[in-house]
Amino acid sequence: MIVEQRDYHVVTGKLPELVRLYAEEGIAIQREMLGGFLGAFTTDVGALSTYTSLWSYESHAERESRRAALQAREDWQQFLARIQPLIHTQQNRILVPTPFSPIA
Repeated sequence: MIVEQRDYHVVTGKLPELVRLYAEEGIAIQREMLGGFLGAFTTDVGALSTYTSLWSYESHAERESRRAALQAREDWQQFLARIQPLIHTQQNRILVPTPFSPIA
């Protein structure tokens, strides 16, 4: 199992709009295509104006396959066109749970 952490640093003042767009349409598309949704978060302390999502996959190959299928969807491409102007930078990390992790 792997966990993908995706951090989006949002243009100052635009985080509520990004969260609203995900809540209204984006997360439903992602959940259908990606499965393994662990959660979405905003930052209270630290790098503010950040939206973070966590997704679990059985393997790197599953992640690649699911992400490719998501990118192929027209409705996802339309959603991306609406949120991209709100995002300043993005960082992705692949996390590998320790053997004693509750999600391992």
